[in-house]
Amino acid sequence: MSAQLACFAQDVPPCGAFRAELEGEDGPVPVAVVRAEDGELYAINDICSHGAVSLSDGEVEGTTLECWLHGSKFDLHTGAPTGLPATRPVPVYPVTVEGERVLVDIDAPIVTAKES
Repeated sequence: MSAQLACFAQDVPPCGAFRAELEGEDGPVPVAVVRAEDGELYAINDICSHGAVSLSDGEVEGTTLECWLHGSKFDLHTGAPTGLPATRPVPVYPVTVEGERVLVDIDAPIVTAKES
């Protein structure tokens, strides 16, 4: 597989997230397409590694996404947790914007963060 249409740029709120489900090798993959405070778009797995809830319902601050349930924060560049209680990273995926189309490649995660 390659990059898939996740959403359109207008679907992602300013400084917020949009939940998409993409087709993975083993079934659907939940992805949060996030617009950071600087306007850049990122794609991160939508499931918190601590609480197993949707990250797309959380708050964006700078280039981090905060889980709404327990307050864990994840770096949008690496997927690394930057705030407890999460200690395990979540996958981050390459994003390509073609016009208004936001494409995400879930087969090529860019996470290099290690577990704490």
